[in-house]
Amino acid sequence: MKKKPLIYRISQLTGFLLGARFFMTLLLAFALYVSTFFLFNQEESLRAFVFDFRVHGIIFCSLLSILAGGIINQFYDREKDQLVKPFRSRLQSFLKQKYFLYAYLVLNTLSLGIALFISTRVVVFFLIYQFMMWFYSHRLSRMLIINNITFVALTLYPFFGMLVYYRTFSVQIFMMALYLALMLLLTDIIKDTLTKTADRLFGYFTVPNSLSSKATVVIISTLLLLTFGVSLIITEWLGLQRIMGWYFLTGMAVLAAAFYNMIQAKDRSRSYALNILRIWIFVGILAMLADGIILKY
Repeated sequence: MKKKPLIYRISQLTGFLLGARFFMTLLLAFALYVSTFFLFNQEESLRAFVFDFRVHGIIFCSLLSILAGGIINQFYDREKDQLVKPFRSRLQSFLKQKYFLYAYLVLNTLSLGIALFISTRVVVFFLIYQFMMWFYSHRLSRMLIINNITFVALTLYPFFGMLVYYRTFSVQIFMMALYLALMLLLTDIIKDTLTKTADRLFGYFTVPNSLSSKATVVIISTLLLLTFGVSLIITEWLGLQRIMGWYFLTGMAVLAAAFYNMIQAKDRSRSYALNILRIWIFVGILAMLADGIILKY
């Protein structure tokens, strides 16, 4: 049997990592740890947190489930991705789809196995998560409005789990969660404006391909204004003595820049708006980290 060249193996590995949304999962892992320790964990010391294996187990189960969700999502979206993301699809083609499905089953099973060592409630939590990830990819991602709402809910689901674990409920955390939910909803709808033709071709009913361009811009503008209002409220609560206060204050200018690019009838401008919002979400994680370090130490 002829041995595969190294470049082929590297292409297979890269295709698998992209198919499983590995790099996005790393970002979510970072966000989970930062938000868990600096936002939800109000009392525990760093030493206690480091040795709290239940927390690490829950986060690890979340990451395994997210990887599995990325795999099943690309399995159902592979035809559309060939048109929208040809380079990534080409890399993924180096690995047969059956191996992606094997990995999907292994990752979900491993996640549930680890959850079983923590508690039966954690098992139920991740069973629901994994089922919804599959149902979203199989059915909900094609349904108008529901696809966007479900995307946001599934992205926030692991964070909600950590919030319940620490029982840290407050109006401030609710408003921050609302801000993040609005930002995620905005990025998802703007992304749909860039894949409008492919979505229509493959039967995905999204806001941009189901409503007029004017109605889509009105919806996005309304969401931007709501996000702007939430930013203003949080800024007043936090004040400018904290880094997060400056983050939400500066975020108003970022939202204005995204709005300006969004109203331009060009895909390039809307791509700028999408990237601006995505980068700003990442900046928010860094701001939370810096703010948390200053407050705790």
